[in-house]
Amino acid sequence: MPERYRPRVIVLGDLVVDVVLAPARELASATDVPGRVMLRQGGSATTTARWLGRSGARAALIAAVGRDAEGRALIEAVRRDGVVAHVVRVAGYRTGRIGVVVAPGGERSFVQDRAATLQLAPEHLREAWFAATELLHLPTYSLLDGPLGDAGRHAAALAHEAGALVTVDMSSSGPLLAMGRSGAAAAIAAARPDLLFAAGVEARAVADSDEHLLDLASIVVLKRGSAGVTVLFREGVATRRLEVAAKPVVAADTTGAGDAFDAGFILGWLLARRAGAAPAAGLRRAANSGNRLAARQLIRRREELEFG
Repeated sequence: MPERYRPRVIVLGDLVVDVVLAPARELASATDVPGRVMLRQGGSATTTARWLGRSGARAALIAAVGRDAEGRALIEAVRRDGVVAHVVRVAGYRTGRIGVVVAPGGERSFVQDRAATLQLAPEHLREAWFAATELLHLPTYSLLDGPLGDAGRHAAALAHEAGALVTVDMSSSGPLLAMGRSGAAAAIAAARPDLLFAAGVEARAVADSDEHLLDLASIVVLKRGSAGVTVLFREGVATRRLEVAAKPVVAADTTGAGDAFDAGFILGWLLARRAGAAPAAGLRRAANSGNRLAARQLIRRREELEFG
């Protein structure tokens, strides 16, 4: 029996500790409320890489952490899902941390302290890592602040040279809006993505309309949460639009759902391309695959980091 096809995917970006604050009721100024405080693996790139590994892809993560207990725990967590960890341990910087406040109802707010994460540099990359890969995935966090942004652009160049696809997720509206529309578009365009993931607020940070995002990538995937997914793509001179429904899931914490969606979509898309599916059918299959992994992220029990 032939070996099952397992796509080779590299993800580059944040590997951090999420310090999750989940109050049982609305926060009150100048006093305390009950709830939970948890330490978990964080980072958009890492969550996507781990879901790829859990789902059967040959996944690798390129990232940077500090030389500390948090960094060691994060690397072990990544490896448990079968992900190859090309992780640089940077002296003089501690592992990045993200404060995540989860409001009752599941909406989140973030405070970034990325520390060692930003110290990933082009010289840390190895051309051999990209030689056999089929796809490189980059959150836009990996294209902005330096030297990480330089590493992200260099990785995209190495992937293109190797004949791999490149996908970019616009990740968060705040950093994009801070750059201005032209700056944000230029940062994304520098990676020359084949496919762009976005949500509504992020899309408006870069373009006046969803269709204008096709100036940045030939395929645009708009994540609309429980409303499903819209996929825009070019077929010849025509622009096509697919609407793919999602089954609503009740969740107390939506952290990582979009990253899990990316993993499912990427895996479904590569499998469809391998099978020779028509573009529309392949993209629909990919969207359904993404919706399934997003739902699994929403309902799964989140493990805390183990400091051995």
